[in-house]
Amino acid sequence: MLPSVDTIDELEAMVSDEAVLRPAALDLCDRLGLVGLALRRFDDGSLPVYAVGGDLVLKLYPRFEMTEAIREVRVLAHLWGQLPLPTPRLLATDEYTNGWRFVLMSRLPGLCVAEAWPRLTAAERDRIVTESAETLAALHAMSFTALTDVVGPSDWGAFLGRRRARTMHHHSANGVTEPWLSRIPEFLDSVPLPASTDRALLHTEFMPEHLTIDMRDGRRLTGLFDFEPAMIGDPAYDFVNAGLFVTRGDPRQFRRFYEAYGRSPHDPFQLLAYTLLHVYSDLPLYLHELPSPAEPRLDALAELWFGTKG
Repeated sequence: MLPSVDTIDELEAMVSDEAVLRPAALDLCDRLGLVGLALRRFDDGSLPVYAVGGDLVLKLYPRFEMTEAIREVRVLAHLWGQLPLPTPRLLATDEYTNGWRFVLMSRLPGLCVAEAWPRLTAAERDRIVTESAETLAALHAMSFTALTDVVGPSDWGAFLGRRRARTMHHHSANGVTEPWLSRIPEFLDSVPLPASTDRALLHTEFMPEHLTIDMRDGRRLTGLFDFEPAMIGDPAYDFVNAGLFVTRGDPRQFRRFYEAYGRSPHDPFQLLAYTLLHVYSDLPLYLHELPSPAEPRLDALAELWFGTKG
């Protein structure tokens, strides 16, 4: 029922074609015995994802993202019941048709924090920062040995080397303009990053869009989801999105995050280096949404986004 999709461009075209996707999702629900439940497409995300009834989520993966599907399945099974916040419960997964695979999981209650944030009081925002940091600390403290066959990289230094080699292409393609673009290589050369380090299971997209909150009962966090891009590596890598999206360049909130996590702050230069090397780095977006220094200097940007003084 779903045609084969083998490239990013084909996937992007398919994701916008609900006339093709919805019948396939309905067919899958029938096969899974979920007849008669309401089916609603989530608006965001790079993959087709549906709410099934009020308690389930159905996610579809094309053939070329099979590795990501298997990774999410294994990580969901590994994390179930192990973190301070709930994570989705894996309910079913299998191949579907023409290389597509599906994952059926439980749905976390509440709104995503990104949607709820403007409606929260200052005290509620402080509590969300604390709870999210405690959850990230618990994730990083978990054993990942059982996942090393599907979650990588096996060599963190080699991964950083590959990202460094692609840095200019990545940011040029993303629309980074001068003088920012030409200053990236020198900045990265000046910041030592650990080739070997204590490694942890990383979320890599730890941000309000992937945290849920119950707006009716004390406005507390209710879950963490989206483990498709999970990695094993330097825990500092996860502090990039924590600083950019959870605390949004607010030094007081970032101090709170570190205190709740239970460690001293990272070097802001190191976190900006990881920002520039991050697989999903989008510097133009960050410059648009976050404070920027009076002069286009990366050292000043590091202190502004990832500093804890002030």
